[in-house]
Amino acid sequence: MSKSIWQKSSFSGASNECIEVRVSDELVELRESDDGGVILHTTPPSFAALLGTIKTGELDHA
Repeated sequence: MSKSIWQKSSFSGASNECIEVRVSDELVELRESDDGGVILHTTPPSFAALLGTIKTGELDHA
């Protein structure tokens, strides 16, 4: 299984309280940087849809 290195947003700075992402074969993997034991696996189209939803603010709470 080919795995790339974990990456986090540059907005996180030196903080360890963020989400990290990497590509693994045909999947996108997500984990919390301060607790990497649980990894969420998803497909690139599903991940792109999630990012689109986040960017439009649909998940923002007033």
